[in-house]
Amino acid sequence: MAEIKIGHHSIDVDIRAELERYNWTRPRWSGDKLIAASPFRYDQTPSFFVRLEPYGDYPAGTWSDSGAYDEEWRSGNFVKLLAFLRQETYEETEEYLLGEYGWQYASGDDNVKLFNLSLRVQRNRQPLNQNVLTDYVENYEYLKSRGISERVQRQMGVLYCPQQRAAVIPWRLANKRLANVKFRTVYGKIFWYYKGAQPIRELVYGLEFAQPTTVICEAEVDAMSWMEAGYAAIAVGGASFGEAKRDLILRTPIEELIIATDNDKAGGKLRAEIEAAMRGHVRLRHAYVCGGVSEEKQGGAKDANRALELYGVDSLRKAAEQSDVVSNISVKLRIRGG
Repeated sequence: MAEIKIGHHSIDVDIRAELERYNWTRPRWSGDKLIAASPFRYDQTPSFFVRLEPYGDYPAGTWSDSGAYDEEWRSGNFVKLLAFLRQETYEETEEYLLGEYGWQYASGDDNVKLFNLSLRVQRNRQPLNQNVLTDYVENYEYLKSRGISERVQRQMGVLYCPQQRAAVIPWRLANKRLANVKFRTVYGKIFWYYKGAQPIRELVYGLEFAQPTTVICEAEVDAMSWMEAGYAAIAVGGASFGEAKRDLILRTPIEELIIATDNDKAGGKLRAEIEAAMRGHVRLRHAYVCGGVSEEKQGGAKDANRALELYGVDSLRKAAEQSDVVSNISVKLRIRGG
């Protein structure tokens, strides 16, 4: 555990455990550092590092990317890195860390210390004005290069920002009102969301096209990959699944969810969270893209989009056809005393 600062709070965080939930390219772990290929770029060389422990004036969690395309992403703190990995906003990751580690246990005197954390007041969320998309243009080449047809991109309202060289991916409510917008660079893996919009933790991507049987996955491009294979699909947009997302799904026509998260530790955690939250509400099946084999092994793929790129739509259809049914029956044993 290493101390990091979030606002006015200093908390102990298991930085290595948080990072180990994600697949890294050519990782080298030591006691105080992770060296790997950059997660922000299409990189195959170990040009990125994260401090697992404090080093001089640099706190634990400090990272640096020597080959960064953008100065904003050349270095930063642990919250910024984890927000990228979790595919959520900086503020949402702060809330996650405070919720996960915002307590201390002192084993020496059995004292438990709880931080007096300030709670955010829930605002009455307002949809975005559709006019925020008027500055962007129709250009479908980037996602076409990743196997997503113009037909699917048009259905989901994908646009392009020439100034930022970024794909523009609208997030909508089930009634098709605009709730948020994700921007994803076409030259690397950096993304951001429309400032001041509804948090991703309160949204589910693709709900406006939900059907009685729908695939649920992590990222928008994975959902669009399943659409290419002929399935209705929604995306969580990150590595966690809470009550807000569950309740949104329960208000849709969905009767059966095919859970198809990424083939990594974070994906496994998300898969378990979705099953726990949705079990008993809808029918559930587990689909494993490429048999659950990650890309490091022959015939594997990290996620639905990578499987689409490498093996085509049949790989996704096969995963759905071979999906495992989850029993909704829960048995409680009652022990009778003598």
